[in-house]
This record gives sequence, structure tokens and C-alpha cells, in this order.
Amino acid sequence: MDIGKLSPALSQGQLITEVNIGMLRKNLDTVETLGDAMIQMMEQSVNPNLGQNVDIRL
Repeated sequence: MDIGKLSPALSQGQLITEVNIGMLRKNLDTVETLGDAMIQMMEQSVNPNLGQNVDIRL
């Protein structure tokens, strides 16, 4: 087994792994953002008029 040939292959494998992890993190952020938006839409559907009228009489 030639160490000189093995080193670049391991380096490339580690780079691919790091890129995949980065993509998964970005996907997780996107899913969390969409989940938050969905929760907000569901809350508004339960109380659709909440916050639309403000009584400011003194």
C-alpha cells in the first residue's frame, strides 16, 4: 500500500464529508425556518383577528 497515493484520497474523502455536513446544516436551518413559519400560520388560523384591532382610548 502506497502512503503517497492514500493521503490525497483520504483528504478528498474528508473534504466530501465536510461538504455534506455543511449541506445538512443548511438544510436543517431551512427546515427550522419553515417549521417556525408553519407554527405562526397555525396560530393565526386559530385566532385570525388577533392583533388587528387595537383599542387606544384613554
